[in-house]
Amino acid sequence: MSTDNQFRDEPCFVISVAARIVGVHAQTLRHYERVGLIWPSRTGGRQRMYSMADIDRLRRLKALTEDMGLNLAGAEVALKLMNRIEELEGEVEQLTEAVKILQGQGQRQRPPDASGTSRSNPTSRTPRPIN
Repeated sequence: MSTDNQFRDEPCFVISVAARIVGVHAQTLRHYERVGLIWPSRTGGRQRMYSMADIDRLRRLKALTEDMGLNLAGAEVALKLMNRIEELEGEVEQLTEAVKILQGQGQRQRPPDASGTSRSNPTSRTPRPIN
């Protein structure tokens, strides 16, 4: 699995192959690059090279424009929002792990009180009866 992610951003497809994989004309890919929707890598001879991440972005773009009827401006906004959602989901996962670690450390550091139970909330006390 890590090898899949390792090569995901590695440019390995020329424009004609990328266009065939996505199912569009090579001129469409050139247009997408011109309007700033895709940023393929370039070789020393200025040949466009597309990675699997680029192919995935192009597939999303094609689905948004052809299947869902968005124009290119709308598709660009949708792609930005999808990317931001993925970033935020990653942050949530990291924060959830950090909370679990901190909670585990907190449970180990709290000594039991006199009754033998751990003090999970030191500010809460059992109410005393009123005479």
